[in-house]
Amino acid sequence: MVKTKSSSTKAKLSSASKKNGTSKKEAIKSGKKAKSTEALADEIDGDLNEIEDILEKNDSEDEDVEPVVDIAESSDEAEEAEDADEAAEEESDNNAENDENEFEDEQGNISAPAPNTSVSEGSADKVNFDELNLSGPTQKAIEEMGFTKMTSVQAKTIPPLLAGRDVLGAAKTGSGKTLAFLIPAIELLYSLKFKPRNGTGVIVVTPTRELALQIFGVARELMKHHSQTFGIVIGGANRRAEAEKLIKGVNMLIATPGRLLDHLQNTKGFVFKNLKALIIDEADRILEIGFEEEMKQIIKILPREDRQSMLFSATQTTKVEDLARISLRKGPLYINVDEKHETSTANGLEQGYVVCDSDKRFLLLFSFLKRNIKKKVIVFLSSCNSVKFYGELLNYIDLPVLSLHGKQKQTSRTSTFFEFCNAKRGILVCTDVAARGLDIPAVDWIIQFDPPDDPRDYIHRVGRTARGSQGKGKSLMFLTPSELGFLRYLKAAKVPLNEYEFPTNKIANVQGQLEKLVSQNYMLNSAARDGYRAYLQAYASHSTKTVYQIDKLDLVKVAKSFGFPVPPKVNITIGASGKGVKRGRDAGHKGGNKRSKKEHQWTT
Repeated sequence: MVKTKSSSTKAKLSSASKKNGTSKKEAIKSGKKAKSTEALADEIDGDLNEIEDILEKNDSEDEDVEPVVDIAESSDEAEEAEDADEAAEEESDNNAENDENEFEDEQGNISAPAPNTSVSEGSADKVNFDELNLSGPTQKAIEEMGFTKMTSVQAKTIPPLLAGRDVLGAAKTGSGKTLAFLIPAIELLYSLKFKPRNGTGVIVVTPTRELALQIFGVARELMKHHSQTFGIVIGGANRRAEAEKLIKGVNMLIATPGRLLDHLQNTKGFVFKNLKALIIDEADRILEIGFEEEMKQIIKILPREDRQSMLFSATQTTKVEDLARISLRKGPLYINVDEKHETSTANGLEQGYVVCDSDKRFLLLFSFLKRNIKKKVIVFLSSCNSVKFYGELLNYIDLPVLSLHGKQKQTSRTSTFFEFCNAKRGILVCTDVAARGLDIPAVDWIIQFDPPDDPRDYIHRVGRTARGSQGKGKSLMFLTPSELGFLRYLKAAKVPLNEYEFPTNKIANVQGQLEKLVSQNYMLNSAARDGYRAYLQAYASHSTKTVYQIDKLDLVKVAKSFGFPVPPKVNITIGASGKGVKRGRDAGHKGGNKRSKKEHQWTT
């Protein structure tokens, strides 16, 4: 259905658009302003049948269509991921041995041994885990996890960390850095014979709850044959239960910044005086989402003596350098495994973009998802309310999807994340909450329905597929004609893309049915209005102002992508003044937009 201008290789697109049997129309109940339930149900059923007829008609025409670029080939079945939803309840089950600890004094203080000089810092030529002289319990766990050879970042990072060096690391997403910092940390706890009474010896700080849960799951597998304890503290979880476990003694702690600082300041009995290693993962993301002050306070509270530190960041910004300066010892080892690479994204990733007017965006997305219903797809949007609307809409019209965004309760986020991880196929509609570090097995397609703010965000989004040295995956980014300038930024960031064309006669024209559903269902209408407003707000807040210019948006077309024939009146805040701006029906017409130089607001 989509063909590339830059490649002569073409393949036919799959026409898998069978009707899904799991209807979710009941997920959105009709509100007070809707018609009677029975009358509306009859009309909607008719509309859904029309949609299916359109799709079947398009599918039947596929045989006469010129072959196009492959955006729907079948992929290998994903290996089921282990369910870690209840993992936080298990960390205290690892009972420590009661033998004497030669590194512990009478007060329970741990003194670190001399650095392991038997491990060469130049051991990057080692390719197998069994060449690292790891402890028996760690080596056994690695073998049970199915790993034998190290990735490039692991081969360059693990030996110097085992030797006691501080490390500042930069690597592509999906490069295997979780094992790169967990293995040395676990070996440190093992060599010092940590017990629960010694408190916390290793802290891993990570930006999001989902990433913390994922790291916790990996740590649990690596430590299954060790006696040391491990745990997790994250926002949204039961703070009292966390505090009780910390008081009992958690040797390795995975945490998000806000909740960690809370426990450091307020949990009496939380022993961290013996801290021997601090790991800061996704440091650039931690700072981007506003945890700079929390990190400074955390580092100020934690003991520095005899502490090894590791900081990993995909990008080296001024703020990351400042954080490294206050957290690492002098002379850290800088490791960048990507310096010589020609591209900033994984080699197994096929990347493309499609130019599409705003009013055709949802129609194109809907057609694409229906034809890839048997694949594992992640769709990125710019705001929580947009995710809520499109998630509800797609489920309502019998295209089952999962939704993940920052406004959900933690239990819902965790459940959704692991449900999608364990699924062999499915669609996840999400914000950038899922874009950093998460290892979701066997993702076939990354769809950037709303374009990213900058190349860094693009790279992290597409990093959810083609993970590992042999990983394969595909990515498609939607751009309007006015957003094509973003391609210059991607080219400068060494991101190779092909342009795809999607024939307009192959797009399922369900605009009329979409507008009818939104107008007649009160809850969908309300969600659409919130999503429309959030989209405009997010667009106005883009940092790349030379590309994303809200003055150039055709609001009539934007409104159509949310199921409105004309733009609804919404209040949003744009610019430095922070005042609300009302947008009416004429906001999308030429000449209807004026820019106030004094207030830096776009008014109608």
